[in-house]
Amino acid sequence: MTEYPDILYTKEGHIATITLNRPEKMNSFSAEMSDSIYRAIEDSAKDRQIRVIILTAKGRAFCAGADVKQMAQRFDEPGGQEREREQIDRRTSLYVLMQKCNKPIICAVNGVAAGGGLDLSLACDIRIASDQARFAEVFIRRGMMPASGGTYFLPRLVGIDRALLMAWTGDMIDAKEAERIGLVTMVVPHAELEMAVMDLAEKLAKGPPLAIQRAKQTIYEGLKWDLETTLKMIQPIVKELNQTEDHKEGARAFVEKREPVFRGE
Repeated sequence: MTEYPDILYTKEGHIATITLNRPEKMNSFSAEMSDSIYRAIEDSAKDRQIRVIILTAKGRAFCAGADVKQMAQRFDEPGGQEREREQIDRRTSLYVLMQKCNKPIICAVNGVAAGGGLDLSLACDIRIASDQARFAEVFIRRGMMPASGGTYFLPRLVGIDRALLMAWTGDMIDAKEAERIGLVTMVVPHAELEMAVMDLAEKLAKGPPLAIQRAKQTIYEGLKWDLETTLKMIQPIVKELNQTEDHKEGARAFVEKREPVFRGE
């Protein structure tokens, strides 16, 4: 069995769950954790049985960002600053991988998501937050700016002005405000978070995986295109999906007034 330090990685049916597992450190990033998340997502992306990925965390925080104590220790070591830059590069590569992964990634935000931890949640496709969750781009308090995707994700989710406000102040916002401005998809009572996330994951897992995967790919690619280009680019994709067994199954199920059973074929 492959070891994944600082996370728990499980698969059940068509759903893979990645759980950040440094609760005593508020799940702050270690070098091992970044690598483990990357390898787990890479593995899920390649596994034909997996249709949905859940990213969540143990303890009272989702992820507090970089492990500042560990970072300070590395700075004092020979070559420490270079290793820290490599660590940031690894996290940046992780967020690119998450967007390129063609399977839905649902983030269950159970508590504080700050700095790189916030950016990690933003790299997911959907964020379901506990009513106890809180969010902040705290880089500015360290004399830094969002360094791992925040400058890309935030303006697309909440608009330029709110993105700048979060990046400039580092202020913490609660779950209700995060939902209001579009930072998270929905907020649920803390005790219902796991159930709400699993309900959505199971719903997506029962859907037609090829169509879901192509939709994710096209939506993200479409951020770079105008309408005319988008319509031209999706034509061969739609033609491809029209030939799939899943499309035929969907049509048959509609006529027969039953739930379809999609096989990803």
